[in-house]
Amino acid sequence: MLSTETLFLLYLSTGFTIGFGHCIGMCGPIVVSFSLNLKEKSIIVPLLMYHLGRIITYAILGGAVAAAGSLTMITANIDTIQKGVMTFTGALIMLMGLAMAGWIPLGKIFGDHASPGGVISKGFGKLLKVQSTLVYLPLGLLLGLLPCGPVYTALLGAARAGMDAGSTHQGVLVGMGLMAAFGFGTVPALFLVAKLVDMGWLKSRPISIKSGRF
Repeated sequence: MLSTETLFLLYLSTGFTIGFGHCIGMCGPIVVSFSLNLKEKSIIVPLLMYHLGRIITYAILGGAVAAAGSLTMITANIDTIQKGVMTFTGALIMLMGLAMAGWIPLGKIFGDHASPGGVISKGFGKLLKVQSTLVYLPLGLLLGLLPCGPVYTALLGAARAGMDAGSTHQGVLVGMGLMAAFGFGTVPALFLVAKLVDMGWLKSRPISIKSGRF
């Protein structure tokens, strides 16, 4: 098992790499819409608030899955239970993937890429109408729940790290820290995209901000 310090560095670098690949394509339009919505206002503080909210959500999710993994180890040190937890997590990731593709009804709740009328899209549309910089924090908290393959994979690793922790408390802290590091790693790419749009260097694809379609 890798040391905690190595895991943090791995998660940070992985987030950075994914940020300039997957995140620009999937989440880039969201930060573009922020830049267009702010118009002449400074985008720096709103974007920082948004990313902070997103990272907080990732950290909470990381703490939760790590706690589950740690409790499993404390309750019973049995290989079957460990495999069961990992199998369940893997099945959950597959389920969310099917929801994103619109193949199962859960897409109406979580899979906003398949269903613009989903809960997250509706919340996005309502929050973005609020004329306040502070609203970008809850926007980040909400959009941190968007279905995302790399995030689910990172959570799977956080759950495994929780299993190797010495206590549930330690497992929660490690899980939260790992997911926060992953989130921080994705920030530079998305921040760059938003800044380029703000400078007029990029043109966004059509996005309906009012309806929350992205």
